[in-house]
Amino acid sequence: MACYFLACRHPTKLTPYIAYVVNQQSATLTAVNLADFRVVDSLPVSPRPERVLLRPHSRQLYVVSATGKISVAVFPHLHIVSTLDVGRSARDLAFAPDGRTAFVLDPADHEVVFLDCSGAARATPEESMPKVTVRLPLQGTPANLALSPDATTLVASSQDPNLLIFISTESHQTLGTVEVGQAPGPMAILPDNSKVFVADTGEEKISAADVASRKLLSHIELGARPTALLLKPDGGEIFALAGHASKMIIADAFHDNVEQIFPVGRDPVAGIFRPDMSVLYIANAGDGSVSAIDVANREVLASTHVGMAPRALALTPDQHLLVVADSAASSLAILQADPTNLSTARSVLVTTVTVGTSPVDVVVPDFIDNER
Repeated sequence: MACYFLACRHPTKLTPYIAYVVNQQSATLTAVNLADFRVVDSLPVSPRPERVLLRPHSRQLYVVSATGKISVAVFPHLHIVSTLDVGRSARDLAFAPDGRTAFVLDPADHEVVFLDCSGAARATPEESMPKVTVRLPLQGTPANLALSPDATTLVASSQDPNLLIFISTESHQTLGTVEVGQAPGPMAILPDNSKVFVADTGEEKISAADVASRKLLSHIELGARPTALLLKPDGGEIFALAGHASKMIIADAFHDNVEQIFPVGRDPVAGIFRPDMSVLYIANAGDGSVSAIDVANREVLASTHVGMAPRALALTPDQHLLVVADSAASSLAILQADPTNLSTARSVLVTTVTVGTSPVDVVVPDFIDNER
């Protein structure tokens, strides 16, 4: 029935993009064709995978596992080309824009690890096997990692003590630290590389620091504990999700003050903006819904029940579809993402596809597999 309604709203065939879903409990990477909504491939990866990321300028997917492994898979016909041993743990992989280098935390060993992803001189981007080049010890226990847009500075949030640690990607050395609030976690760096914001997850505030001088600028009091930060693409606003309070707090990124407190679904955990910043989609793990919010007018366009515990979101490159990984339902929900339909359609849910056990992340590359 869902596909019937989709056909009514989309007279032309959907583009055969492939969604790649990482499933934590079954330790698999599953491929779903988004033109006919079927699983077309699946392969095992290292235990306890948590993230799947597209390496820029390649057809490689990096699957990061909490056990300290990175599985490198080639798409569209999935196969593993390399499994890299990072350390006792692995978290928060970030790629340089050219895809030749990457950076990942090893919290168990209190290190940030630098990777060369380019492989041998004659290797194609698909054949490249990453290798560890530098291991840099960090103070405390690193929690999250962020790379400045110009790829010159890494910022690690670290707990016990509560610090932001600034690292040069060129010299591989620590540049300085700044003390922030309790239990610093997720971060966002402005597009002009000037400021970094960190969610102080142990208290009700965000801390802002200057990247160049590595000085604390302000604490933004939120009234609820932040659990995730979403940066508006133009860098003008920070949208902080407060999962336990079921709220979203919108802060001015230039003046470091709260603009609005916005109620959302129960336990919001992830969000994604349309590139034109018109709509923000939020996954609410506590009530199995996805909210679509009109960013300019601060209105809820639609709230759609998609399953049990949605955890991760991705838009197709043409922005026609939104795919949602549901960890409790072991499924991928597929929704219409066209803003003109959000407030008028009876339901924007197209269909759900069963994938592996406990899907926790999803990515949709800008690649069309016409053979499927």
